[in-house]
Amino acid sequence: MDGKPAERITIGEAVRSNLVANETLGYFMARIQKFMISVGIDPEKLRFRQHMGNEMAHYACDCWDAECLTSYGWVECVGCADRSAYDLTQHFKATGVRLSAEKHLPEPQTREIVEPVLNKGIIGKEFKKDAKTICDALAALDLNSVSAVEESLNTNGKYELLVDDKEFVLTKDMISIKKSTKTFHVEEIIPSVIEPSFGIGRIMYALFEHNFKMRDGDEQRTYLALPPLVAPLKASILPLSSNPEFQPFIKMLSSELSQNGISFKVDDSGGSIGKRYARTDEIAIPFGITIDFDTLKEPHSVTLRERDSMTQVRVKVNEVASVIKDLSLAKITWEDVQSKYPKFEAQEGSK
Repeated sequence: MDGKPAERITIGEAVRSNLVANETLGYFMARIQKFMISVGIDPEKLRFRQHMGNEMAHYACDCWDAECLTSYGWVECVGCADRSAYDLTQHFKATGVRLSAEKHLPEPQTREIVEPVLNKGIIGKEFKKDAKTICDALAALDLNSVSAVEESLNTNGKYELLVDDKEFVLTKDMISIKKSTKTFHVEEIIPSVIEPSFGIGRIMYALFEHNFKMRDGDEQRTYLALPPLVAPLKASILPLSSNPEFQPFIKMLSSELSQNGISFKVDDSGGSIGKRYARTDEIAIPFGITIDFDTLKEPHSVTLRERDSMTQVRVKVNEVASVIKDLSLAKITWEDVQSKYPKFEAQEGSK
């Protein structure tokens, strides 16, 4: 509202400063951020914006939108509202049935009870058809409000009650405050609700925008840099040529990948290996397995290529499926793979 740019702070700082209403709301906001980044949203194009007073929903005590920067500007992709106990409280008011949970206390607790005592006869005579509305409003007052009633009665001899924009003046003969002590063995809790709401279509659009990229120095060579976690196909099997000796390895790798639950595509079509890499890059396949003439030698191995960096390592045939599975589940990173397996140097061509 004051025109300042977004600030980068931790969620802990935001909760401690009361910028975010409470820890539970902050927890879900952090989970939303973690999810968005893990599926491929650019962290530099993601922000949280708090709802202003004139756009806050009537049921929310705080609400934040996760917004993504796209070619259309900042677009709301996830809403996270703290509905507090609004829903169950409204049910209670409408039905008279208290919807609460009970938590057994380790030790009984004695507490002071402060409650209004109403003289319904005088209230009914004075306010007639509004009497029920007044009595219901007084019965719904919380502890702080009851204390305010008592203070006003003691100080001014009256209490001004506002209900639906109508003001009613209550005097000491209509209402009094009763104090007592009560021993509690259970604590009554009305559960609150945090409501995250995801716009899947908007997230998908932002994902495509954030991950559509071009190779340096070759704007015609584009690729979709979806994280392995969400890429529809995790790997491609690319025999270097149509050499019949490669066929057993294609079958072996296909079987291994299937047994590990890895989705894959075999591209044994014509064209250079560089062109075939480019085709798989365009449909977001993160890892390419190349069967070459060194694969025919003992111990049998293949090259494993990572889409974004185009770097390759040499991995044994019987290990490559488990490596891709761990990469796809984000259990390991490509840097981990590079540190474990020998690097393979290859010049990629597009012709």
